[in-house]
Amino acid sequence: MEENKLEIIQVNIYGADKPGLTTALTDILARYDAFILDIGQANIHNSLTLGILFLTQQDRSGQIMKELLFKSSSLGVHIRFKPVSEEDYNSWRERQGKDRYIITLLSRSIDARKIADVTKVVYELGFNIDAIKRLTGRIPLREEDRQTLSCIELSVRGSITEEQRSQMQTHFMRLSRAGMDISFQKDDLYRRSRRLICFDMDSTLIGTECIDELAARAGVGEQVRAITASAMRGEIDFVESFTRRVSLLKGLDESCMKEIAENLPFNEGLEHMMKVLKMVGYKTAILSGGFTYFGKYLQQKFGFDYVYANELEIEDGKLTGRFVGDVVDGKRKAELLKLLCQVEHINLAQTVAVGDGANDLPMINLAGLGIAYHAKPKVKANAEQSISVTGLDGILYFLGLKMSRMDPGMK
Repeated sequence: MEENKLEIIQVNIYGADKPGLTTALTDILARYDAFILDIGQANIHNSLTLGILFLTQQDRSGQIMKELLFKSSSLGVHIRFKPVSEEDYNSWRERQGKDRYIITLLSRSIDARKIADVTKVVYELGFNIDAIKRLTGRIPLREEDRQTLSCIELSVRGSITEEQRSQMQTHFMRLSRAGMDISFQKDDLYRRSRRLICFDMDSTLIGTECIDELAARAGVGEQVRAITASAMRGEIDFVESFTRRVSLLKGLDESCMKEIAENLPFNEGLEHMMKVLKMVGYKTAILSGGFTYFGKYLQQKFGFDYVYANELEIEDGKLTGRFVGDVVDGKRKAELLKLLCQVEHINLAQTVAVGDGANDLPMINLAGLGIAYHAKPKVKANAEQSISVTGLDGILYFLGLKMSRMDPGMK
């Protein structure tokens, strides 16, 4: 007696989405003990596309397809069957060994040209797109009703060399000049288990340099701004520049700090970003080459878990032109990132670091995900990820969060 052979069948269903459709079709497979090898479903504007790859005994396949066809007809959807050879299946399965990456497209508005430009880079480097999904809410027809951010995420698979990665970064940096932020990350366990995010403060969380604000009130603004700009460009040592700038503040009344704090310009998206990060359980830290006074103010207002910055020395209500303790420079920021990992019992790969200046590069390059935020050219060129078009809440999309579900105010 001939042994009953196994058969692999691919089923594709498409049509208007109906409640219970997936249940009805998989119930038929279950009754015939068919083994589902793969399944995927997508729904765009109530139009369903469902694919099922299943394994069954050859003498049952005809009856299974007959019942699936009858059920699909009664539900008003179309169905197609395709036999798959064992060789084709094994070849498809072996491609699973290739690395998976996530490409995030973030812009004020994403049109067909932006998608075409990014997917062209993906195609030219030999990647295959497995899935595309929208992370922002459904888009209103009226342009004036649309959100200020639009984001889609591509899941791609393939192998990449360092030379190809460099080529991709070059292409994406060029596209960013067309009004788009693009992130390219390996889709591994750590990407889905980030736990700590560390921020620079001045020009990252807030739209100013606090030392420049203090200097303006001390009448030495021009001198301090020149030193600050040189330090941020990486032209002079941060500790040296910091010491020189602080010395120029000697004699300034400490009441100026309160007035500056109460009028800090918060960067776009800060409040929303912090609300969502706390909602999903992230620990947050400010690691700043600025001043503790302003870091503590932000901590109280937005709920940051940690603040590490520089303490200005004050005597008789006046700044002495000196500071207390070691300077929080680039090296110290990296050390503090490692320290917080120990405190929180997490791996460095589970961390995120965000900054704009040259002194942020050590922590940006050390973290599992480093983001240059509206950064100086040198910083942007040396960071794997950057945000230059959108606000701080754009970081949430680089973390893979779907905002239409995270924010009750969004549809």
